[in-house]
Amino acid sequence: MDLRKIKKLIELVQESGISELEVRDGEESIRVARTLPGAAPAVAAPAALAETVPDGGARDTEAVGGQVVSAPISGTFYRSPAPGEAPFVREGDAVAPGDVLCIIESMKMMNRIEAELTGTVAEILLENGRAMESGTPLFRIA
Repeated sequence: MDLRKIKKLIELVQESGISELEVRDGEESIRVARTLPGAAPAVAAPAALAETVPDGGARDTEAVGGQVVSAPISGTFYRSPAPGEAPFVREGDAVAPGDVLCIIESMKMMNRIEAELTGTVAEILLENGRAMESGTPLFRIA
């Protein structure tokens, strides 16, 4: 594939609003991908609830009560939809089922983590931008 064709494919991806394009021509293939700025997450992953924090968790929340919202998938934890924007929730905010608590970026996909219960965000247990594993405690809802 010559350089002009590759440049055309890049322009096509930029102008069309698609995030990825893969073209195969005989034995040659090219994949052009980009991250859409401020794109709304495509998938809402339900948050996992746990009564206690597993060993190695960010903080001990068992003594203070409430439900711990744990990560359903591994990835990077983000409190806001984009850098510089307000976080989805802050400590002290009331939440209801379906309210977005955070985003977990996993395999270049942004996954919205939603509350499954009504309550108040008592504690945010992980720092913004932190890599974590499935089962990591994220929030305590009282």
